[in-house]
Amino acid sequence: MPKNISWRKLVKNFRKLGFNGPCGGGRHMFMKKGSLKLHIPNKHEGDISVGLVVEILQQAGIDKNKWDNI
Repeated sequence: MPKNISWRKLVKNFRKLGFNGPCGGGRHMFMKKGSLKLHIPNKHEGDISVGLVVEILQQAGIDKNKWDNI
C-alpha cells in the first residue's frame, strides 16, 4: 500500500518507471511517458498524502504493488 511520500521521492519513483520531467505547466507540473501526461502536485513543504498518491497512480495506470516494489 502506498504511503505519504515527499515530492522529491514521488518524482524519483516516476522516473524509475520511465516518466520524464517534471515539466512546468499552467497550475501544476507534469511528467510524461509516451503520450501519457501525468499532472503532479507542485513542490511544497510536507509530504504528499496517501490519498493523492493513490489517485495519481490510478491516473497513470500503475498498480499499487508495483509502486511499493520500486
